[in-house]
Amino acid sequence: IPGIEETGAMEPLTLSLWPLHSPGGVTEPMLGRWGVMGHELLLWLVLEARVKQLQADNVSEVTVDRVDVAPLRKSSFRCPAPSPAGKEPAAKVREGGVSSSEAPSQPSRWVEKLKKEKCIKHKRQLKLEQKFSAAASPPGAERASPPVLEPGKAAGAKESQGQAKEGNKYGSIQLIIMSYLESCLFLRQPERAQQCLMFYHRSHARRKLLGIKMYDILMHGWAKKGSLNQIGRLFFMLEEAGLKPNLSCFAAALECMGRAGAPAVVIKRCVQQLEEDGFNLDELFKDAVYEEDEREMVLKAIRIIKPNFQPLSRPHSEICTSPLLRDFYSKEEPVSYPKLDFSVCELQERFRQQLEMEASNTVTISSVESAKPLTEQTVKAREVLTALRSEWRKSLLQTLQESKIHMANRRSWQMSLYPYLCLLEDKEYVDIMLQSLSSLPPQGESLLVLAKELGTKIYNKYAVRKKSRSRLMEKIQKIYDEYVQLLAKDAQLDSYLPREYWEKLEASSGSSLLSKDCIWPHIVMVQLGAHMVELLVQVIKVQSNILNPSLEAKLIPVLYHVYSFRSSRQIGFIKPHPILTQILSSAAETTLTFDSFVMPMLCPPVPWTSPHFGAYILLPTKLMRCVEGAIQHQLLLEECPRSNLHSVLDALNQLGNCPWKINQPVLDIIISIFNAKGSEKLDVPPPLSEAPKPSVALHVGPGTPWSKSSLKRELTQCRKKMAEMYSLRMDALYKLSIANHMRDKVFWFPHNMDFRGRTYPCPPYFNHLGSDITRAILLFAEGKPLGARGLDWLKIHLINLTGLKKKNSLQERLAYANEIMEEILDSADNPLTGRKWWMDTDEPWQALACCMEIAKALRSPDPTAYISHFPIHQDGSCNGLQHYAALGRDVIGATSVNLMPCDSPQDVYSRVAQQVEEFRKQDAQEGMKVAQVLDGFISRKVVKQTVMTVVYGVTRYGGRLQIEKRLKEIDGFPQEYVWEASHYLVQQVFSSLKEMFSGTREIQIWLTESARLIAKSGNTVEWVTPLGLPIVQPYHRAKSTVVSAKGSRGTGSLKPDTMKQKNAFPPNFIHSLDSTHMMLTALHCHRRGLTFVSVHDCYWTHALTVDVMNQVCREQFVELHSQPILQDLSRFMLSPALSGAP
Repeated sequence: IPGIEETGAMEPLTLSLWPLHSPGGVTEPMLGRWGVMGHELLLWLVLEARVKQLQADNVSEVTVDRVDVAPLRKSSFRCPAPSPAGKEPAAKVREGGVSSSEAPSQPSRWVEKLKKEKCIKHKRQLKLEQKFSAAASPPGAERASPPVLEPGKAAGAKESQGQAKEGNKYGSIQLIIMSYLESCLFLRQPERAQQCLMFYHRSHARRKLLGIKMYDILMHGWAKKGSLNQIGRLFFMLEEAGLKPNLSCFAAALECMGRAGAPAVVIKRCVQQLEEDGFNLDELFKDAVYEEDEREMVLKAIRIIKPNFQPLSRPHSEICTSPLLRDFYSKEEPVSYPKLDFSVCELQERFRQQLEMEASNTVTISSVESAKPLTEQTVKAREVLTALRSEWRKSLLQTLQESKIHMANRRSWQMSLYPYLCLLEDKEYVDIMLQSLSSLPPQGESLLVLAKELGTKIYNKYAVRKKSRSRLMEKIQKIYDEYVQLLAKDAQLDSYLPREYWEKLEASSGSSLLSKDCIWPHIVMVQLGAHMVELLVQVIKVQSNILNPSLEAKLIPVLYHVYSFRSSRQIGFIKPHPILTQILSSAAETTLTFDSFVMPMLCPPVPWTSPHFGAYILLPTKLMRCVEGAIQHQLLLEECPRSNLHSVLDALNQLGNCPWKINQPVLDIIISIFNAKGSEKLDVPPPLSEAPKPSVALHVGPGTPWSKSSLKRELTQCRKKMAEMYSLRMDALYKLSIANHMRDKVFWFPHNMDFRGRTYPCPPYFNHLGSDITRAILLFAEGKPLGARGLDWLKIHLINLTGLKKKNSLQERLAYANEIMEEILDSADNPLTGRKWWMDTDEPWQALACCMEIAKALRSPDPTAYISHFPIHQDGSCNGLQHYAALGRDVIGATSVNLMPCDSPQDVYSRVAQQVEEFRKQDAQEGMKVAQVLDGFISRKVVKQTVMTVVYGVTRYGGRLQIEKRLKEIDGFPQEYVWEASHYLVQQVFSSLKEMFSGTREIQIWLTESARLIAKSGNTVEWVTPLGLPIVQPYHRAKSTVVSAKGSRGTGSLKPDTMKQKNAFPPNFIHSLDSTHMMLTALHCHRRGLTFVSVHDCYWTHALTVDVMNQVCREQFVELHSQPILQDLSRFMLSPALSGAP
């Protein structure tokens, strides 16, 4: 039909659009209803498809994957095309659709003829592709080739199950395509996205990589432009691909109709088709995700045919059905949850501060490193650095723009980095590159790590910009302003959990806060970052005589590619020239720049309501951390019924809602020692000026006997030590600088979890999971009076931190604290000039902080009324063995790990050491030499690490190495017997544990063997925690990732790693139970008004509420192990076999 594409003659096409699609294909009766126009349009579409097919014959459809990536100016990444072999299978069911071969009515003869011709063409092409592949593949290319899809595998609604089962089988390739399409559409370039989609759609082999989401993404892009004819073509392509439109596809079509002002008859036919496919209009507003003004446009289109239509408000989410929490979520009795000590206005203002920080993407703070005197050399170095950065900025900007122009002129159907390089302003890319240059360590950084870091920074900036454009920021702000009514002390509302109230507010607002963002796959971020690195390497140069004018002037690169070996693996590094390191050191800049997500939040986190939404306001955050490139965890979470995740989400929200503040006196002491050359005894890293110098080279002179090898060895050791010192020093500098920046603020740590369900704070550097130093400078922002027993708990906590009196009862520890009260008060009053008792404890900084708190409480008028912000810790007794003892119902083992009533705390490590000593005495009496040598050397310290790690899957070989290390540390032990003694002791330790924990080894063996059989059958090990959280182990036989500054090539194997799967299953399963117990404790503590946070199996609360927390902890442990945990696990692992799966 001449001119129908661009002339605006849209009505004839739209009138015939919707009859083209039905569950059974295009039928003659349908065309009859629309008269000649329907036949005419169908004829035109078929002829157009045939013309494009014939034109495509001139384009090679073979993509040769090369290990050597093209130079910078030709940098591009390619989504691998499958290498089909054998006969092409029939169309599969995808996205809930029906196979086209099962259609109730026959397609027209034109469509049938077209399919027949395509089949003939495809057979010819298969032969050609096989020949080209054989001829074009270089030697060794198979090792580095990307994963290839198995022919015949469908990719639609059922695809997610396949992805979840088999790791990255389809996901990474599809994510590459989706992220490329989304980037094009963000740039308002649907034409480029369409050409890319057509490249894959034209080939039967490549079409298997496409799922319904790719077509849907493009539909929404064309809907923004009101191009209904393009959407009609995409519906026809869906039919051709054997896919069935989902709800989002119909939403795109209706949006387009609302935007273009389509006739009522067209909208009516679209709604009719939607209903024929099993959907209804209310589902459009309940399940579909909208951005910008999409929802308004859909509603506008519907009201053309139904003027009084009002979308139903979204129903409240289902109640959690876990038997462990059925009473917790029941609304039979009124509940009241605790409030924060902030007003509504204060929380709203804090939200605006956090929003501003996230929108800027970076935060610049002052360094705590003592400012060096501003010498002439420092001033000159800063001037030189400023001039160089200005010059580098101009050069990088020009080169970046040139590379973009070159990429823009390439074939538009071929995916390249071009769209990703247009998502931000050019100067923003340059800022990111220069920021990474300033933070590059002197010893260099792994190319993979550096590239991923740069790619992630770009993605985060893009995600924030996209949310701003889609008006999501305004929606979140509006709901958050209402949400703080639940948290603020001056509001009455207190009967909801944070997730419940947020969901209620979101439902009443009539819009979803979920975004359609596709998470960029690992390979895209690495390659984008690698392109940035290559720009830096090629462009950033400096004069060789800039620091010494007497040298010859020569322009040299600032960054170099070097290689290192780690465990026989070759690792690419980017190393700075010493000139740059020296300039940066001399300039002594006094500020540090961090990404926004590195800093604690200034307001309570956005509550987790789904796997896609929670924590930060704008910055993208994963609910579940996972191995780079793994997507099966996310897919499992998406498939999981939402109610199953409620308890997990609520526990994360409770942990994240705890406000913190800085212990300023302790922080000031640490900073003073940090700037006074540190202290190894107190774990305060010294500066690089204290690094050891190579002694051999200093004394070399005429006639001095020395060898090259000894000098080289010493230089290597010095370099290694310096690199370690730099890493530790910078880590401490970051933590202390962030703490100093937050010293007068109240802040929060949003939480997420790993694939086992263990929870972690999102800010990576400064959090309560850190070292002794970071824990010592953290206090609860909300204080509570000590009460009757609070001061006693402070004293007991102090003795626990010293590492003394571990075998003594709590009353004996309390008595000991009272005995040494003079030392405690002296430490509090004169930490650096007194007797320094606190420095000789296991956790010196936490001990000092506790001494200061005890001193303040004792000197207050009424210690029971003293308001304490200090967290008291209650640590588990070898927590893994506690779970094993409970699972195996081992009475002896349970007693040794404090699961049974005892007069004094039991110490399992001492019990094992005593048991081993009994075995040794028997063997010594029988004349065994090694048993006689070990007389007097078996202690708690020797066996502790092995006992602790047995529960986490340590082997006898690993246990022997642990004991060997402890024996070498003992003065007086004959070193010639170390190997034999460690071999003997590890056997006795395992025998002792087997005797004490009779069921533990049996359970471990069962778990290991079950995992081995599952992995051997080609499946990854999966299970569901008692709270309903789905878990899958992400261990696959992945080959090495080849990364260069010009490109990257990674491989994700389809087969699980049997060794890792079986060895990791027992410890991972126990970790998941440990996490379940912590979450149960967190929820019930929140119900009872307690402040509660955890460091895995170490629980923190105020001194006033320690007894209540201990009671809740024990009750929930008993409740957890009253469930048939092993029986449920057995049934779950057998269920795939019962359903016919391998």
